[in-house]
Amino acid sequence: MFKSLLLLFTSFFLISSLNAQNDLNEIIISVELNNPSSEINNGTAQLIVKGGKPPYQYKWSNQNTSLNSNNAIGLIEGMTHSVMVTDANGMSTSKSFKIPAESITEIFNSNVQPAVDFLGAILFWDPFASFGIYDPVVYISKDDIGLPHIKNTNQDYFLKEWLVPDGATVQQNQEIAILEINGNETVVRANFGGNLKHLVNKNAHISISSKPTSTDEPLIGTIQFKNPQPLLHPNGDVVENTIPFIVIWLMMGSVFFTIRLKFINIRGFRHSLGLASGKYDDPNAPGSITHFQAMATAVSATVGLGNIAGVAVAISLGGAGATFWMFMAGFFGMSLKFAECSMGVKYRFIDSEGRIFGGPMNYLRYGLEKRKFKKLGKFLAGLFAFLGVGASFGGGNMLQSNQAFKIMSEQVPILQGQGFLFGIGFAVLVGIVIIGGIKSIAKFTGKVVPFMAMLYIIGCLVVIGNNIDNIGGAFMAIYDGAFSADALKGGFIGVLIVGLQRAAFSNEAGVGSAAIAHSASKTNNPIADGFASLVEPLIDTMLVCTMTALVLIFTGIHKDGGGMGGVELTSAAFGSVVSWFPMILAIAVFLFAFSTMVSWSYYGMRSWTYLFGRSKKGELLYKFMYLGFVVLGASVSLGAVLSFADMMILAMSFPNIAGLYILAPEIYADMNVYLDKLKKGKLYIAEKFVKA
Repeated sequence: MFKSLLLLFTSFFLISSLNAQNDLNEIIISVELNNPSSEINNGTAQLIVKGGKPPYQYKWSNQNTSLNSNNAIGLIEGMTHSVMVTDANGMSTSKSFKIPAESITEIFNSNVQPAVDFLGAILFWDPFASFGIYDPVVYISKDDIGLPHIKNTNQDYFLKEWLVPDGATVQQNQEIAILEINGNETVVRANFGGNLKHLVNKNAHISISSKPTSTDEPLIGTIQFKNPQPLLHPNGDVVENTIPFIVIWLMMGSVFFTIRLKFINIRGFRHSLGLASGKYDDPNAPGSITHFQAMATAVSATVGLGNIAGVAVAISLGGAGATFWMFMAGFFGMSLKFAECSMGVKYRFIDSEGRIFGGPMNYLRYGLEKRKFKKLGKFLAGLFAFLGVGASFGGGNMLQSNQAFKIMSEQVPILQGQGFLFGIGFAVLVGIVIIGGIKSIAKFTGKVVPFMAMLYIIGCLVVIGNNIDNIGGAFMAIYDGAFSADALKGGFIGVLIVGLQRAAFSNEAGVGSAAIAHSASKTNNPIADGFASLVEPLIDTMLVCTMTALVLIFTGIHKDGGGMGGVELTSAAFGSVVSWFPMILAIAVFLFAFSTMVSWSYYGMRSWTYLFGRSKKGELLYKFMYLGFVVLGASVSLGAVLSFADMMILAMSFPNIAGLYILAPEIYADMNVYLDKLKKGKLYIAEKFVKA
């Protein structure tokens, strides 16, 4: 009996001890959430971990948060986030949490974010990776150990000591060197495991001016891998180079029409310059604006923040080689612009009062109806108009006023915190132009576009000229980056897609927006506007975007942005030459944003009238709504809303290009008729050119 009780007691004690030990080893996570202000996307989460065996590793759903950090910042309020904590023994525990959305903007932002994710999943879906045609994972064979960047200072580096000998094997996160930066010590750690190679000797001094003088990034060492390793996000997720479906769609259209129209972008370029110069302007032809004014209106809508901020981000991500592919995408995009602008004029409608209604809505509906696709045409036209209205309020309006206020307030401190008043003033300026209709818009853009383009290009040339010693290295970096398998740390595909994507997003070839502007041209020959539009991708992508890229490459700013955003990168490149140059950039950005908003007001209004009728009251209602969104964009942070509306611009290409494929035989036939008239001298030539 006693032995049985003793055995029972011993068993109970052992079980209790084991349970206590399990309780001790169990990882318990508590999360301290903080919503510091009414601003969106600035929530924070602090983890308190008990149990298990330190050190812990933190796998956050937020890709920008390090595996070694128990604190996450920049989280979206009102959205579910998660973290998985793993201890030294490999035990893991997960926890989900949601930072309460308190302000109206936070609530709105969190409710729109799922729609952004849904549309993004369609636009940026990679069909090639989905079907296993290629491996999208980014692999690297070595890791370059560069110098930490300190923004806006002259930097004096002293390599005090190597903690690991040359050629030795190091582990990930191992301390490998001690640097002194302007007298302050900092420890350099290995991002990857592998064989360390010293490129700089102990006790070496490296001085770097805040004005970059070389396109070569200073390195102190490299870590060579035995086998290529996947590149990782800070949270440990594998980096992938996807080929977005929207880029494939746009580039397929561009290449198809270039081949189908037998390289009209080359054959017709000289004639397009003649049209732009006014050589074939017929004052008695139906329409409201000249070929040049139509071209200027379309260019003003595309030459915007994307040419400055977007290109800066593309070059910093894709390297110098992205410039080449951006240029090539602009070249092929010329043919797609030709196709859509020709049809925009052909299927326009002019009412008894002389008001013009044209663009993709018309040729999708009536052009496809003529080719026995009535239901499809009606659906595509309605979808395009719906997307056009949304895009005009977002990417064509709020995004522009938001970014214009941001850069202007940085250069004019008195504006800081005055977004609402800035928005009202901006809306008044926009209203003065757009209330007058397309003639007023065309008159404005015809004068402002050449000025703003020249202002920006001259500024770029000054920066490039000041760094002309880097010309050989810069163009070699573009060539090597475009074709090298190691480009972008992820191979040829990565740099190719970054370049194509930036160009596609910039010149809007295939989006159909320019066809709305060209539909108002004074012409008896619709194909003439196709020729006039050839110049637009040349100016937008092949000139302005390329100039931005060259500024970043010549100054070397693209190598290490120090965490700066797109506009800030370009501003830093301008500021590296003359301290007040960023003010010129700010003026250029303001003009770019202003002209984009003016042109997109017309695009949105024509989409609006297609959906809700052609009444003047309806047009006036749209214009006042549009001006209200100008104020909203400058005064409120609307991250997910702006992202969704910007995506709608890209989505417009789906119905537009689908319809253009069906109309391709008609476009080709009309082009040949026009070229025959041109060859035989049967086209109207303006009187001033006849006299000359």
